Amino acid sequence: MDFPLTLPQWLLATLVLIIGAIIQGGIGYGVALLGAPLLYLIHPQLIPAPMLIVGMALPLLILLREWRAVQPRDVAWALPGSFAGTAMAALVLGVVAEQVLGMLLGILVLLGVGLSLIRHMPDPRPHHLIGAAGLSSFMATITSIGGPPLALAFQNVTGPRLRGTLSAIFVPAGIVALTALAFLDRFGTTELLLGLTLLPGIVMGFWISGYLVDYLDRRWLRPAVLWLSAVAGVAAIIQALY
Repeated sequence: MDFPLTLPQWLLATLVLIIGAIIQGGIGYGVALLGAPLLYLIHPQLIPAPMLIVGMALPLLILLREWRAVQPRDVAWALPGSFAGTAMAALVLGVVAEQVLGMLLGILVLLGVGLSLIRHMPDPRPHHLIGAAGLSSFMATITSIGGPPLALAFQNVTGPRLRGTLSAIFVPAGIVALTALAFLDRFGTTELLLGLTLLPGIVMGFWISGYLVDYLDRRWLRPAVLWLSAVAGVAAIIQALY
């Protein structure tokens, strides 16, 4: 089995994930929203399954650290929505041509940026969680970007509850998404190898973020991430068109 990435492509992808993990350590998200469109531009095979694998690494680490803050009721309402969203995404992937996926990725990246700009939401209620989790899993299965809808629903809760509960949703939802991709023949040995070889970038970025988190200025970093993600999303659309 040939490894699909050249050494320069692998180094560039690893650098993207290191930066994304550092940003997520500073503002709470960034790995997938920033990483997915950039990784797609490096090599389309990196999206969605390999990015889903590396994107699950941080939530798993957070869940191991903050499991006491998990709200089981929130998770119980969100997971059925997640499974439904994955099923809908699987139906879309089953009928959409390969060349259309780049355009769909770009559109959903821009949707994620738009959701991240919304500032005011009520405390999460069951119907909010079901809808947000459904949209989150739909986006994650297709593009590996699932954070913005659920982050929006939980934006008014405490930090530990946000991190712990979102991680408790993301990990099983990611496993279900990968299972669906495997049934669609979009997740196999090659994608697994790609994801595993990119994990060191996530671990290194997570480690570095522990030293930089107090120095990252959220006032300019968050808008910069959203702008860069939007530009990368537009670039993915343009690449798909040409």
